[in-house]
Amino acid sequence: MSPAKNDHVDVALVGAGVISTTLSVMLRELQPDWTQLIIERQDIPASESSDPWNNAGTGHSALCELNYTPEVNGKIDTTKAVNINEKFQVSRQFWSYLVENGTLGDPSEWINATPHMSFGHGEKQSAYIKARYEALKDNPLFPDMHLTTDPEEFTAKVPLMGKGRDFSEQVALSWIDAGTDINYGALTRQYLDAVTAQGVEVRYGSQVTNVTREGSGWKLTVKNLHNGDTTTVHAKFVFIGAGGMALPLLQKAGIPEIKGFAGFPVSGQWLRCTNQELVDQHAAKVYGQAAVGAPPMSVPHLDTRVIDGKKGLLFGPYAGWTPKFLKQGSNLDLFKSLRPGNIPSYLGVAVKELGLTKYLVTEVLKNQAARVESLREYMPDARDEDWELVTAGQRVQVIKPAKAPTFGTLEFGTALINSADGSIAGLMGASPGASIAPSAMLEVLQACFSDRIDAWTPKLKDMIPSFGGKLSEDLALYNQQWDRSQKSLKLA
Repeated sequence: MSPAKNDHVDVALVGAGVISTTLSVMLRELQPDWTQLIIERQDIPASESSDPWNNAGTGHSALCELNYTPEVNGKIDTTKAVNINEKFQVSRQFWSYLVENGTLGDPSEWINATPHMSFGHGEKQSAYIKARYEALKDNPLFPDMHLTTDPEEFTAKVPLMGKGRDFSEQVALSWIDAGTDINYGALTRQYLDAVTAQGVEVRYGSQVTNVTREGSGWKLTVKNLHNGDTTTVHAKFVFIGAGGMALPLLQKAGIPEIKGFAGFPVSGQWLRCTNQELVDQHAAKVYGQAAVGAPPMSVPHLDTRVIDGKKGLLFGPYAGWTPKFLKQGSNLDLFKSLRPGNIPSYLGVAVKELGLTKYLVTEVLKNQAARVESLREYMPDARDEDWELVTAGQRVQVIKPAKAPTFGTLEFGTALINSADGSIAGLMGASPGASIAPSAMLEVLQACFSDRIDAWTPKLKDMIPSFGGKLSEDLALYNQQWDRSQKSLKLA
């Protein structure tokens, strides 16, 4: 096989999903003279976690996700919700800039206005929804928040959830109309159309099998999955945005920062509505509270989707378990990630997360009737024949190392791991990764290119006007950027 044309590149990005392509677009804006290569094991982009049927498509701005507003000592803690909302505003600014300058095409292909709602039933849950509403309603990042406990208004807002419901059990519903549904697969494809038109190469059907230090840079061994040929890519900077495979690839790189880290794989399934009449009666993302022991990614929701211009309706997710680190991965993935340094992390989580283990076993044993029975908490008149089971994406939750006697701790967000010299980095974890990818990639730039940040700052502030500050501390800028993004993204 003849040498590949980009054997030597400035930047190599592993994975052609929304995370890597976000960074690719940013770097093209900041440093257009740098050569880039994107390496993807599948034959198409965004086929794993970025695929629209493999995630909830929520514009995770904490408008409705209850796990971001825990009740602590009788009070609602809004810290995480505000932090995530700030990060999502970064995404809106970045996308607006790219639409306005023509880098991205029609935004309606990947983002659509969809109300975000929070639902509680029973006295305890309803009281929580009311308390959460009171804690957030005056925060400018949560605009025009509403609440109802009235059965008639409830049914008018969410007809499928009101029909057949026994309202002798108290209900509460809060909502913000300015939520969004996002097709991250379509967004990724628009990113790739833009960067490939500017000279970035994407190699599909190619798997990185090894990552080794080479002077101040890295050598990637890449296998062509169609003909078995192996090539070598030399890169000054490597970013691993490969979903669950970020952990084993960072382990192969041997950087000390990854020592002790482990990953806990969790798969998911959805019920997808096959009755278009029902689909047309629901227009919102409605989130409830997770079951005891459930990971936050398993928070139940009745979800309007807009995929390739067609409206859909999902309920779930139902958690499952497999040792794979990717949906199309290997059953050996988990076992290959075991190291002497991370086994204590695994053992610590095994002891502390017995509730999660029990929950996963219960979920795996559920049949279709049991799944639809869970749906009926949201949609009382749900019928088995109107729903089909589809397999969603695979997630690998981060297990962070800790000192004895606590050992590892299971984390339910994302974690950026980078070498001390900034020559390699990877993003591990799950939700809300896709929604806040621009913010996460700013972290990559600051951690890995600290010597260039000052020079890049004017351009970064052009792309993201709030860069270096917080919109919650500059309401004039927030209002300006909110109005701008509503118009640019066709959400108004």
